[in-house]
Amino acid sequence: MSAAKPSATIRYTAMRLSIFVGCFVVAAVAVHFGLLPSGAGGSNLIWVILLALILSAPLSYVLLRKQRDEMSAQIVSTVGRTKARLEANRTSEDHVTP
Repeated sequence: MSAAKPSATIRYTAMRLSIFVGCFVVAAVAVHFGLLPSGAGGSNLIWVILLALILSAPLSYVLLRKQRDEMSAQIVSTVGRTKARLEANRTSEDHVTP
């Protein structure tokens, strides 16, 4: 992995957060103008956050499939390298004579 290319996990997380923020803004505007019902009493912010979560989850699932696959491949690769390194260390320790 080159140093100039950002981590797939960071890229996916940033894009996921961007979708959530966009949904939050849309939900807040819709609640403000009465297109969606507002929360009871002082719970309006929590209501808008819940709406944004409900809207952003399926959007992220569909729109970020490629990024999620890249992140998964990067994690599998990292775990594989770590397992190989641990195995190499374990075998080299087994061959050391006192």
